Order: sequence, then C-alpha cells, then structure tokens
Amino acid sequence: QRAKEDVLQKEVRVKILKDNIKMLAAKVPSSGQDLATELNVVLENYQLLCNRIRGKCHTLEEVWSCWIELLQYLDLETTWLNNLEERVQMTENLPDKLDAVNDALESLESVLRHPADNRTQIRELGQTLIDGGILDDIISEKLEAFNARYEELSHLAVSRQIALEQQLQTMRETDHMLQVLQENLVELDRQLTSYLTDRVDAFQMPQEAQ
Repeated sequence: QRAKEDVLQKEVRVKILKDNIKMLAAKVPSSGQDLATELNVVLENYQLLCNRIRGKCHTLEEVWSCWIELLQYLDLETTWLNNLEERVQMTENLPDKLDAVNDALESLESVLRHPADNRTQIRELGQTLIDGGILDDIISEKLEAFNARYEELSHLAVSRQIALEQQLQTMRETDHMLQVLQENLVELDRQLTSYLTDRVDAFQMPQEAQ
C-alpha cells in the first residue's frame, strides 16, 4: 500500500514538473526550448519508472490477496483436522458396549465425510505463489507442515474406522450368538420342564389308581 501511495505521489510531482517546464519554456528564448526537451526526456524516463513500480504494486496486491486466501483455507482445514483428532481420541478406551462403539464409529465417519474442495484450493493457491517465486520458502514450509499432519491424521482416522468396524462386526456376531444361545436355553428349559411334568404325571397315575 505504501509503495502504491509513493507511486501516486511521484506521478503528481511529475505532472507539476511538466506544467512548470511548459510555463518556463514559454517564457525563455529558443535556447530554453532545448532545455525543456532534455527535461521532458528525463521526465518520460521517470514516468516509465513509475509505471514499472505501479506494475509491481499490482503484482504484490495479487500476491497478497492470494496469500490471505491461502491462510483462510489453511485455517478452515486446520479447524477440521483438530476436530478429526478429537474424534479419533474419543474412540480410545471405549466401553465394551455395542451402542458405544457404534456411536463412536458414526461420529468418526461424519467427520471423515469432509469435501476435498478446500485442500484443492490450498494446493492450487500454494502452487501459484511458489511458481511466482514470492514467499516460496515460507509457503512451502507451511504447506509441508499442513500436508504432513493431514496425512498422519487421515491414516490414523481410517485405521481407527476399520478397527471400529471390525469390533462392531465381532460384537454383533457375538450378540447374535448369545441371542441364539439364549433362545436355545429357553427352548431346552421348556422341553425339560415338559419332560419332567410328563414323568411326574406318569409316576403319580399308578398311585392314584391304588
């Protein structure tokens, strides 16, 4: 912004100088015209320099805008990574209950269903800035740190997801087996009760006949 203001100030000075040269040239004899011509050449070169500075200011404005946008996307994804890390930690030391494991799995999966749009924007913005050769060291460092954490947490989260799915499957199978066993025990108890009742009735009938 300061560079842009500096360019504007210099352009104002150039205009004032040009006006003064024209006024001076009008008042002096023909030799003054030669001086005016030389001064005009200097001023034109000065104007070219101002134009180049303005171009650089425009480039810096675009870079700054790109940098701010990159930081915003990094902030959004860092918040998501923090949330993912928290959900992964919540899957540790779960009670050995089907509902608890199922809830933890659903909670983790809801966070993992995260669109990749922000990461795409981060990659494209970062590459644009790096290709421009501006702040490339700082940007590369930030992107490497972000990508490393993303890969680590993503792999950990997917591993926990698979483990929870397997645990849930095992618990459901065990629960089903226990249910079948319980039903068999109830049926066996019914059959034993019926058998014993029949035996008692058979034992009592001869006595009643006597």
